[in-house]
Amino acid sequence: MKRYAHLADLAQLAGQELGCSSWVPIEQARIDLFAQATGDPQWIHTDPVRAAAGPFGATIAHGFLTLSLLPMLFERAFTVDDVRMGVNYGLNRVRFISPVKVGSRVRGRFTLLRYEPLDGGAQLVALAHIELEGAAKPACVAETVSRRYV
Repeated sequence: MKRYAHLADLAQLAGQELGCSSWVPIEQARIDLFAQATGDPQWIHTDPVRAAAGPFGATIAHGFLTLSLLPMLFERAFTVDDVRMGVNYGLNRVRFISPVKVGSRVRGRFTLLRYEPLDGGAQLVALAHIELEGAAKPACVAETVSRRYV
């Protein structure tokens, strides 16, 4: 995990990688909990027997489950010592490139696109690649917008 002393230090890093998280396993229990929480129990996610005969040969994580891991992956990729609070401000673009099969692992790699000063902090626009271990293409690519306050 990368560590930065001050939020203002990021202002000079546009176009550079901020950090890369550790790997996170995607287990059936996580998929099932997400399906229950969101009311999306589609068999491709929750029925291992039926999914084994489906197009991916196993259950897969919901795209929105993969996307929902962004805050955790961000936190595991880098930290800024003087930030007291961060909030998700939204997404500009999202694409789900590769399915995330049960039992696989993902991690987040973050590149700063823009640093925009705010009163008491900054807005960070970052390109997030949610990488899929062993795959040539990422599971998800998203342009995230967050606000950090000092």
